[in-house]
Amino acid sequence: MNRLSWFNVTSLTFGFAFLYLPMVILVIYSFNESKLVTVWAGFSTKWYGELLQNEAFLDAAWVTLKVAVLSSTLATVLGTMAAYVLVRGGRFMGRTVFSGMIYAPLVMPEVITGLSLLLLFIGIGLDRGVLTIVLAHTTFAMCYVSVVVSSRLLTFDRSLEEAALDLGCTGFEAFRLVTLPIIAPAVISGWLLAFTLSLDDLVIASFTAGPSATTLPIKIFSAVRLGVSPEINALSTLMIAIVTIGVISASLVSKRNTLRQKRDEQAAARTA
Repeated sequence: MNRLSWFNVTSLTFGFAFLYLPMVILVIYSFNESKLVTVWAGFSTKWYGELLQNEAFLDAAWVTLKVAVLSSTLATVLGTMAAYVLVRGGRFMGRTVFSGMIYAPLVMPEVITGLSLLLLFIGIGLDRGVLTIVLAHTTFAMCYVSVVVSSRLLTFDRSLEEAALDLGCTGFEAFRLVTLPIIAPAVISGWLLAFTLSLDDLVIASFTAGPSATTLPIKIFSAVRLGVSPEINALSTLMIAIVTIGVISASLVSKRNTLRQKRDEQAAARTA
């Protein structure tokens, strides 16, 4: 068994400090009394109250959440369908072109994707707003969903589907009752990944957003260009807290399910 050397410990310490120390400093200064984010003037939570009264940030947060939910749901549906066709469709005419179109956004620079979508929306006369952002985020997020679901379908035991078909299920019923529940963790993971990508996107949204639809990353970027305010620190702290709670909750649920599965396997073994 390998022991941790001083070099490994030092490297890990500096690595984690480089990643997380700026976040810790940001959280600390979100409780700063002063308007100057670099000068500590005492503990205060007033900037959180100011943030909750800032209509511009609240509207941007609502637009971002709405776009993320809609785009991730559409991307999950379309990405799952695309993955099923690629894995189960066999060889068909245009398969290479189809797979290339699905995976192109993975390697395409976001600037090119955003500019091409902007030209498309202008060409068809579609006004930029929430709809265009949803379509843009769906376009580049569905490829990530397709990759995640495809990897699960490749390891799927098709004999389970064949057994369902032999028992009288139609193709759609076998997919709904057998395939979909088994690949559900991959589908959920794809939805969460698409949701995260939509929340984090700045480049593509800046091309496809209109004056009536400003996402939170665009709003933060515009505000930071004029100088970092304590409200932005408070907003970032809230986002870090939400993500941390989500990760801890998911870990606890996963651990509980694992323990329950082990107990069920042990009970089944004792019964046998």
